[in-house]
Amino acid sequence: MAVAKANMTGGSRAAFWAVFTAPAVWIMLFFVVPLSVIWGYSFGNTVGLTQVAITGTLGNYARVFDPIYLWIFAKSVVFAGATTAICLIIGFPYALVMTFASPRGKIALLLAIMLPFWTNLLVRTYALMAVMRTEGWVNQGLGLVGIGPFEMLHTNFAVVTGLVYVHLPFIVLPLFSTLDRLDRSLIEASLDLGAGHLRTIFQVVIPIVWPGILSAVLLCFIPALGSYLTPDLLGGTDSQMIASVIERQFKRANDWPFGAALSFMLMYLTLGAMVWRHAVPLPAACQPDPVQFQRFQTHHPLGRVYLRLVRAIVER
Repeated sequence: MAVAKANMTGGSRAAFWAVFTAPAVWIMLFFVVPLSVIWGYSFGNTVGLTQVAITGTLGNYARVFDPIYLWIFAKSVVFAGATTAICLIIGFPYALVMTFASPRGKIALLLAIMLPFWTNLLVRTYALMAVMRTEGWVNQGLGLVGIGPFEMLHTNFAVVTGLVYVHLPFIVLPLFSTLDRLDRSLIEASLDLGAGHLRTIFQVVIPIVWPGILSAVLLCFIPALGSYLTPDLLGGTDSQMIASVIERQFKRANDWPFGAALSFMLMYLTLGAMVWRHAVPLPAACQPDPVQFQRFQTHHPLGRVYLRLVRAIVER
């Protein structure tokens, strides 16, 4: 028995290393090593046209705190935050509808949100340019009712619209995955005890799926913060985000050390958002109201059992 158990353990370890080695080597060679090189460049200086001397200087990171670049960082965060908020406002009801739809309806709604992913981002962005330009379909439609034309392209509005269009699936899919596992008997209990639909959503559904909402927000906010193509094509001179500045440092300015420092400052912001995701508690606004719990218990004989169950799951 001991020999057989040892053979099984040895075989399991061999199978594990056989599966693990190839992706680990791939990630090390094509992700960790290049990233480490760029991180080293952030502590260097440009020597000549193509050489970078790693001297350990912090001057590149000090330049990041120049008001010009801080303003661009802040504007990038605002754009990414607005994109995430709009995607959440649109995506949560959409995911909720998907959750309660019939099997065929779920497939149709899922295809509707996934179909744009099957087209190249550049093609989708040029399609948005055709829609929002002065002679585009939107202004033509408004012209039929005597409104416009409006200058929509190369504005902050165009940038946010494009970012929402690109990143909406990053909100919908995680939310749908979370809502689809929700125990529907809790919703039925809340409705049976007199709560309306909106109150059930805000005091029962949202607190339970709050971790999924945070994950969806993070999955949308991080790629939106580092977007390059959408603001570059749809935005104007006042709409540039930090990714455009990084691109110019690596190409036009030929200042790889400063571009590397900007890149890693963006990564540090991303890591900070991930730390926030694990540290943020459930907001008090999403907690059940004890006064209302007491009223339910007074007016409904089964209120004590149902509401204690909901409260236990929410506070878990």
